[in-house]
Amino acid sequence: MAQRVLETDGLVCPFPVQEAKEAMETLSSGDELIINFDCTQGTESIPRWAAENGYGTKDFVKRGPAEWSITVVKS
Repeated sequence: MAQRVLETDGLVCPFPVQEAKEAMETLSSGDELIINFDCTQGTESIPRWAAENGYGTKDFVKRGPAEWSITVVKS
């Protein structure tokens, strides 16, 4: 299992999801993508995108006043 960190702070939605889609294409099954973001819409759109694509999520944490991190697991 490998982990990759995707820094999308400063990007407005839907760009964090688009960046995550591209990053997931490079990962193997079981790998994890840690997405750091500060777009409030991402708190809903990233988990929804992951679920719609059959990816697991874990470690959804608030890093600051308007910053979050979520780990998406490629299945």
